[in-house]
Amino acid sequence: MQESDPLVTEIGELEAIKIATAGFRKQPSTLVGPGDDAAVVTLAGSDVVITTDTMIEGHDFRLDMSKPFDLGFKAVATNVSDVAAMGATPIAIVVSLAVTKETRLSWLEEFARGLQEGCDQLAPKAAIVGGDLATADQVLIAVTAHGELDGRKPILRSGARPGDQIAVCGTLGKAAAGLDLMLHEDQSLARSYPELVDVQLRPMPPMETLLDGLEGITSMLDISDGLSTDAARVSKASSVAMHIESAKLFGFAAVLEQAAQSMKSRDGVDRDPMHWVLNGGEDHGFLVTLQPGVTAKGFKIIGEVREGSGVFLDGAPLQPGGWDSVTG
Repeated sequence: MQESDPLVTEIGELEAIKIATAGFRKQPSTLVGPGDDAAVVTLAGSDVVITTDTMIEGHDFRLDMSKPFDLGFKAVATNVSDVAAMGATPIAIVVSLAVTKETRLSWLEEFARGLQEGCDQLAPKAAIVGGDLATADQVLIAVTAHGELDGRKPILRSGARPGDQIAVCGTLGKAAAGLDLMLHEDQSLARSYPELVDVQLRPMPPMETLLDGLEGITSMLDISDGLSTDAARVSKASSVAMHIESAKLFGFAAVLEQAAQSMKSRDGVDRDPMHWVLNGGEDHGFLVTLQPGVTAKGFKIIGEVREGSGVFLDGAPLQPGGWDSVTG
């Protein structure tokens, strides 16, 4: 045993939490943070947005591929992007974590550091206000994030109307390309494309750009499961047809072409970067519909909302090909 880095199970829940969360910073909205039975957050009469997400070892991540810092950062990113997708500003985060009996305190501290860095970079008004720590046969991370609308109405998936523009804020396909690079038998490939790998490990949803450009958005959701899948969700919720133009997606695919060619040079397998763009999730950008004529800095127009149902690419039906967290 390393005395300077004890097992979490050796020092117990309360002491482990106390040490790991020592670097967490409070925000003015936090009245009571970690350490009591529950957190207390103050709001000035604003409606509250609440979301939760679970990451399970072996299903959503692998410990040999993701460092604890990466997992903490990604746990924040995946949740605050959902809050922002409702048009809200993240203000408070609660984290429940199950570690194994072999987990050392240093792992927990690095995970906590990733949580705080995620808040610092993506949600500077948010504080980690509490949570829970337990042991299990595998690592499990469950995060609940809260956001305030500050008098605004929530932006729902059901608000798209015929004539609206379809737009994307953020990147497409980079996380999926990064994952394929990490899974490739030639591990030198992942080291050759650190930007793509980083998007997979530590996604950077464009929070500030989105929250500064809410005017004119009629519907929205976080692109976590792939453009084709998430566009289908807007189509179903709004009872409209989503018509996407491939020419408007070529720029997203072009930046992935070299990685696809590098992988082919190693294994001879053709990879279509457009597949990553259409079906790859975890970039955690935003799919929005905009009122006709509205322009927003940082948003890329990729199509048009029309009457009907379903998703279409250049007029042909596009089936959902992204990730499903239940079926895999």
